[in-house]
Amino acid sequence: MSVRVIVLAAGQGTRMKSSLPKVLHPVAGAPLVNWVVDAVLGASPDEVLVVIGHGGEDVASVLPDGVATVVQEEQNGTGHAVLVALEALGDVEGDSVIVVPGDTPLITSATLSRLIDAHHAAEPSITLLTTHLPDPTGYGRIVRDDAGEVVGIVEERDADDEQRRIDEVGVSMYAFAGGELVRALNQVGTANDQGEMYLTDVIGILAGEGAPIAAVAAPAPEVSGVNSHDQLAAVGRLLRARLNERWMRDGVSMLDPDRVYLDSTVELAAGVVLMPDVHLQGSTSVAAGAQVGPSVFAEDSSIGPGARVWYSVLRGADVGESAEVGPFASLRPGTVLGPETKAGTFVETKNTTLQRGSKVPHLSYMGDAEIGEDSNIGAGTITCNYDGFEKHRTTIGDRVRIGSDTMLVAPVEIGDDAWTGAGSTITKDVSPGALGVERSHQQEIPDYAARRRAKRRTSE
Repeated sequence: MSVRVIVLAAGQGTRMKSSLPKVLHPVAGAPLVNWVVDAVLGASPDEVLVVIGHGGEDVASVLPDGVATVVQEEQNGTGHAVLVALEALGDVEGDSVIVVPGDTPLITSATLSRLIDAHHAAEPSITLLTTHLPDPTGYGRIVRDDAGEVVGIVEERDADDEQRRIDEVGVSMYAFAGGELVRALNQVGTANDQGEMYLTDVIGILAGEGAPIAAVAAPAPEVSGVNSHDQLAAVGRLLRARLNERWMRDGVSMLDPDRVYLDSTVELAAGVVLMPDVHLQGSTSVAAGAQVGPSVFAEDSSIGPGARVWYSVLRGADVGESAEVGPFASLRPGTVLGPETKAGTFVETKNTTLQRGSKVPHLSYMGDAEIGEDSNIGAGTITCNYDGFEKHRTTIGDRVRIGSDTMLVAPVEIGDDAWTGAGSTITKDVSPGALGVERSHQQEIPDYAARRRAKRRTSE
């Protein structure tokens, strides 16, 4: 018996009040629909088909390879979406057809596998995934007869007062016998408030025929859907907690896990310490023994073994072993800090490499620069890399000492063991071992203060 999964991801999600399709809203670094598809793939189905509609090309572009799509041109309800998918799947007689919504990012492969296994074991027409909610507002209610058998699902907008008091709800996840689904779906009409085909009506049709219906309970948080930004934030908190718990089990230390924000794509080694208010995004990786935070944002960056990064922003940066970054540093794309280097307080770097042991301790900008080993950049130093038309590089050799408040006007090269005098504007290359100085002679005007006061008194 083949297992064929339909993921419903065609809706706009009007309650999000956003031009972005609902299933593309990101949570923990991935669109909602990707979390669902990943869980589905983990249950090892034979085929996965995603129904797309609003923003369909954008939705299709984020799906993993091997996941097919079909377009629901007009969004006429969940039943219509499944009908469109069944037409694309072809003959499903004898197969199990699993239907899941694309906005439930907390669903796990384990729960989907339980649904599939229960359906195969009992071989009913339908196996429902249900849960109990203290506040079931917005969900379709599970209606049972006096014997406790499921006889249907009623949407809230169509429910009467007694039905609305039911706290067992459907979570829009089903396992169907393929042939029964096709037959019942062709009987579904549009006589409801929205004039749409409800997939939930299939349950009522089959139940009315006496077809067997089974139900599998799921934890309420795991089947939470997203229809608004507050619900998006709620599932985000749960997903981040799930990610953080996994990393802590793998040896990552977090002083306050509730204040650590990780994308699912981040990689951490055992022995990493994450302090509060750390945001790690994209392809960021952190090696063993590194301490990150407090208050660090890092995107698509790598932080090496034993490094320390605090109160800083990293974007496309590579921080080497035992390097130090911050506080209040900004490492922009193309920054490479070698082992035992430092980009300190209020330092900004861009497309710049520091070789082993070199330091930019404070209040400096290093852009389009190459800095050798064991060099020191004095406070207030700037590489003047842009001439109004093009960017130019600054090359600083090994064991160089750049004096405070030096302006390095690129293109310029400072040789090994060279020095620059504080306050200099260096426009020409400095030879190895030499001192480059550019200053006007200091002058002193005697009695200047007294003469200035006298001039002011006269003017009054």
